[in-house]
Amino acid sequence: MASVIDMISFALLAAGGFCVFVGGVGVLRLPDLYTRMHAASITDTAGPLLVLAGLALQAGWSLALFKLAVILVFLAVTAPTAAYALGNAALVSGYRPAVVSDESGATDSEGEGHA
Repeated sequence: MASVIDMISFALLAAGGFCVFVGGVGVLRLPDLYTRMHAASITDTAGPLLVLAGLALQAGWSLALFKLAVILVFLAVTAPTAAYALGNAALVSGYRPAVVSDESGATDSEGEGHA
């Protein structure tokens, strides 16, 4: 039974690491703040949650499990809230998305998204 838990834990840790890696690549490669923020916020929530789930399986029933659960709840609440606040602040300050989706297929010629 312990080897099955180890395998599941390894899979969760690897999936979490992969999510964080893909998010880092997205932050480096995507064109503007909004798409970068999307990549970062999705992986900032999913990656650590998967890693914490893998660590929780390894911790067993202990005080460490309680601490991991508190961290998990904190991340699940604060990461999406922070992403929303960042996006809202950018929008209010006049930062436009660089890629505009419409019927004509026109995009912003500057590529930076500044107003």
